Amino acid sequence: MMSYSIGEVANITGITISTLRYYDREGMFPNMERSNGGIRMFSDTEIETLQIIECLKTSGLSIKDIKQFLNWCQEGDDSLQKRRDMFYERLEVVEKQMEELQKTMNTIKFKCWYYDTALAAGTEETPKNMPVEEIPEEIRKYRYKCD
Repeated sequence: MMSYSIGEVANITGITISTLRYYDREGMFPNMERSNGGIRMFSDTEIETLQIIECLKTSGLSIKDIKQFLNWCQEGDDSLQKRRDMFYERLEVVEKQMEELQKTMNTIKFKCWYYDTALAAGTEETPKNMPVEEIPEEIRKYRYKCD
């Protein structure tokens, strides 16, 4: 089994050493081994745990709730339903975030077209007064009233 130093794990994952130490202090690596000198020895298991921690963090889950999930993992099969439910809840949250980001991106795409058209014409009046049917079809669907 491979063993990694904290510096190697920081390089592999892009997570700072101070954050890795914080996660360890918070008990997020309950089975991590240490050398005789007390130095953390990360394994592939901890790296996999880090990937889940970062995924859950990105989805908006708090460290407290991530710790709860990791505790459920330690419980084994008795917590399968709780863990499953948590991931379905995360999925719902992330889907809503993606919908909002898609709306934002659509507005930005429309505004890019709008200002490209205004600059090409030398005036904002051109896109502002353009009949809807003259707006390119792929841009028309992004049209929002926001200036």
